[in-house]
Amino acid sequence: MHMKESIHYIRVSTDGQNTERQKESIIFGAMVMEDKVSGSIEFENRTKGAEVMSMAKAGKLGELHVHSIDRLGRNTIDILNTIKQLTEYGVNVIAKKEGLQTMVDGKENPIAKMMVGILATLAEFELTRIKERQAEGIAKAKERGIYKVNG
Repeated sequence: MHMKESIHYIRVSTDGQNTERQKESIIFGAMVMEDKVSGSIEFENRTKGAEVMSMAKAGKLGELHVHSIDRLGRNTIDILNTIKQLTEYGVNVIAKKEGLQTMVDGKENPIAKMMVGILATLAEFELTRIKERQAEGIAKAKERGIYKVNG
């Protein structure tokens, strides 16, 4: 029987961002794949994300390790679809920060499924709040006449 690969997936948005925090949790022997792309790009449309999905579909991937579940996507639907697809291919998604595994003994972990849904919803809620605060700050700056558009 052929051993399935373990991959440690890393994503940062820009070249200037540091990946050290995400590399702290690399599992010995795991292949490292890194994308430098916005989290708003769907996982399967990223260069390395597409490779991960291809390996999973071919039955060559056993585990996908990520530092945090938000490395898989920025919105709830994308994260949940990615995890659902990987789980259907028999891949155990392991998120270090959240301490969860999507599969236990080759079966879907119902607690992890619930946790992923909650975490993804909270992450999306926080992103919405950040955007609202930014918009409020810009509106107030415009009222005071100090808001300048770069360019």
